[in-house]
Amino acid sequence: MQLSDKLMKPIKETTYLTAENARRYRVILRYFYMQYEKIKYWMEQEEIYREMSSHEEFSEYTIEQCRQDLDALVNWGNLLTMQDTKRVASIEAFKNRQYRYQLAEYSVEIERMTIRLEKLFVEGASLEPTLLEKIKTEMEKIFQMAGKPPLEVYGWWNGLNHDFIRLNQNYQDYMRDLNSAKAEELMKTAQFLMYKDKLIDYLRSFVKGLQLNAGMIEEIIKKVKPEEAEGIFRKVAEYEMSIPRIDTEVDAKEFYEKAKGRFKSMQEWFMESGGVPSEASRLFDMTNESIRKITRYASRISEQFTSGANRKEEYRKLSEMFLACRDVKEAHRLSAVVFGVEKPLHLKGDFGRITDSINSGVYEEPPCALEIVPRVREYRERSERSHIRDYGQEKEQARKEAMERLEKERGMMEELQENGEIDFSRLPVLKKNARNTLLRWLARALEGSGSSKTEEGRFYYIENISTKERCVVECEDGSFEMPSFVLKFEEADGL
Repeated sequence: MQLSDKLMKPIKETTYLTAENARRYRVILRYFYMQYEKIKYWMEQEEIYREMSSHEEFSEYTIEQCRQDLDALVNWGNLLTMQDTKRVASIEAFKNRQYRYQLAEYSVEIERMTIRLEKLFVEGASLEPTLLEKIKTEMEKIFQMAGKPPLEVYGWWNGLNHDFIRLNQNYQDYMRDLNSAKAEELMKTAQFLMYKDKLIDYLRSFVKGLQLNAGMIEEIIKKVKPEEAEGIFRKVAEYEMSIPRIDTEVDAKEFYEKAKGRFKSMQEWFMESGGVPSEASRLFDMTNESIRKITRYASRISEQFTSGANRKEEYRKLSEMFLACRDVKEAHRLSAVVFGVEKPLHLKGDFGRITDSINSGVYEEPPCALEIVPRVREYRERSERSHIRDYGQEKEQARKEAMERLEKERGMMEELQENGEIDFSRLPVLKKNARNTLLRWLARALEGSGSSKTEEGRFYYIENISTKERCVVECEDGSFEMPSFVLKFEEADGL
């Protein structure tokens, strides 16, 4: 999309639709439009005043109000004026400036739009399979248009676009109405069954027309060569430029791009492009889904009527069974079977049953005792006193085990040292606990600026912390690669 001044500027010609006196302005411009349709372009103030005052709603309308309304519409650009000098007999009359008024071009289109809006819900939308057939017939002429004059090409192009726009707008409006909330509510009512078959036949007729014509139109579009399409676009733009237009600047490139865009829209509507389904296939799926939805609703409504009829027979049969009971007690027992016990007693609790059989009765179960507590806020359960337990023996045992573990680690680490240092590149195959201890010491030293202390308090540091050499350390459960660090330990008496 290209932004232009025309696109971004406000349209003041539509001000009369929402102004304070919109009811008067709209009536005046609608009268102008009706006269415009009769090819009467210019009107005077007296004609407008006579028309307005002839309606009961404007019985108190004055000539001064009419003059003010016309001036407001002129200021907004809805009316064009021309001073009427034919009946001027004096200078004073000339100074009073009797004007003639004409409907502006913007106002004509705005009134056409308002009329379409007023008839929007009256005319309604429809699915016309004949439009598809007509588009196919017109599309078949595209190969003959290359040698035709611009006038004939322009007429054919306008007719094809008009049918395509009608098809696109009608199907969108119809599917919107069919899937609206109001239609959904109607489909749930019994009255909908009267229209169900007619609506399904209507949709199926359109689907049939879509299947017959959409594929043929797609094949025709695929056969159109780019140079043939370009020639048609140029001829359409050429004829558009040849139409005389007063006080309007036209651009041949704009007409050419417009025609090209319309043709691209037709391609996307009927042809699949880049894995994206065409609009025709979407419409086919939407219509089939609507048919399925209508059928589902109709089936549910029918089931409701059927279930109601069956339930009525069941109630009649139950009534006969109650009538055949010998006395009230037997009727009560039948009622308990059919409708359930009137006031059942429920036993709730954590009972230890001796059997899981559903046929076992309450009286066959052994008795159990339940402790009942008072239902008062102040009640608190009595807490039992507990003695402080002596864990001295367990602590001593844990201390001994920790000392033994540390002694084993100390002996193991001393075996790995050579001259008060541990070189990771010269280590033998390590056990799991030795590897964990070495890596723990190494991690502490790296976190502590290259030095740290063991669990016994012995100081050590990494001698070559910035080394680039690497080595592989072998372990009983695998191997790993790391920098060739050397841990240097100080003598115990130097701590």
